[in-house]
Amino acid sequence: MTCTPKESVARLLLDVWSLGDTSAVPDLIAERFTIFHDPGDPWEGQALDQAGYVQRVRESRAPFPDQSFAICDMLEEGEKVAVTWTWKGTHRRPVAGLPASNRLIHMSGATVYSFAGVAIIGHWQISDRLGVFRQLSETPSG
Repeated sequence: MTCTPKESVARLLLDVWSLGDTSAVPDLIAERFTIFHDPGDPWEGQALDQAGYVQRVRESRAPFPDQSFAICDMLEEGEKVAVTWTWKGTHRRPVAGLPASNRLIHMSGATVYSFAGVAIIGHWQISDRLGVFRQLSETPSG
């Protein structure tokens, strides 16, 4: 199924990342996907094949298995789609050396996806990882 670039980004965020349905990866992601800029992401600067991209999705979702993205806005220019988003997920497994807290964690960010034809070839992203770390590090009140 061929999608517009905006539809591809929506499928990537809502189906692959939110639902964990990696079956769409071959339709959406190029044979080589580069993480051009994503501070705090262990994969920053790496180029992944499709299997590596699927592994990244699985490892990233593991601590927050119910994670979900909500798309705020999308803009398309040439072979790029910029998307602003919010994210939430329940911290169910250890991450960054912090034990599972079972707290609902929130984050926002912006990502620019680059395309070659219909395939997504990489992204440049900023997100509020410091805010996530603060939420994960909070001492429960009570």
